[in-house]
Amino acid sequence: MPATLHSDSPLVPAVKLIDVTARYDQNVVFNDLCLEIAAGQFAGIVGPTACGKSTLLKIILGIHAVSAGQVELYSYPVDKVRPGTIGYVPQLGSVDWNFPVTVEEVISMGLYTNGRIWPWLSKQERACIRDLAHRLGVDDCLQNHISDISGGQRQRTFLARALINNPKLLILDEPTSGVDIKTQHEVLHLLGDINSGGITILLTTHDLNAVASHLPWVICFNRGMVAQGRPNTIFTNEILTKTYGGDIVIVKSEGHLLIANSTPLNFIDEHP
Repeated sequence: MPATLHSDSPLVPAVKLIDVTARYDQNVVFNDLCLEIAAGQFAGIVGPTACGKSTLLKIILGIHAVSAGQVELYSYPVDKVRPGTIGYVPQLGSVDWNFPVTVEEVISMGLYTNGRIWPWLSKQERACIRDLAHRLGVDDCLQNHISDISGGQRQRTFLARALINNPKLLILDEPTSGVDIKTQHEVLHLLGDINSGGITILLTTHDLNAVASHLPWVICFNRGMVAQGRPNTIFTNEILTKTYGGDIVIVKSEGHLLIANSTPLNFIDEHP
């Protein structure tokens, strides 16, 4: 029988990978990976394109089988965890925005991950959707088509879908991709608030600025673990060069980190 995640003990990791090997056919993505995410953590995974970040999320979600090793969520094998106890927000670039669905209907889709069979919503469920939509700032567009709302509202809508079952673990794939800087900061502030309520959050991102400004914990990843820790500790020339495979220069200036490479310079707050 699938297990519901019970443990709130900080001694029990939210996510634990033990000697995990992932592959697609004969192509090994990463090998013998060991990784722990503490319960209650707000962590981001950074690394170059095609380094295995999305595959790692799929393994944690239980939708990509491992070739070897063990995956546990709050000490339970990932395949024994009850559906709905993990919330997932995909990359918005993978969404068909022409699909005829409203904001309210998108949020309600999250209710069907727990095995329910009834096609209609109860009064209590509609009230929960309205309350959550109000909390996330999309209550004024519940009846709007998803193509008629802003990028920030879309991200909040899919976040509401992931949260409607009150998960203990929330996983997001590139939640700040494709939105403007203001919306990026709004989304990450919102995730910080959600995390403060006790939900463990794990996300992938390419935005080092946002990571350093908002996330307390970072995992540098490139087909395996490079380093993990607080941004101001692990954002070093050596670690970022090893992660991204290029020459990266780190300069500290007036409380900020200056990260320079062949692309335009990025200023990162040294004290997230």
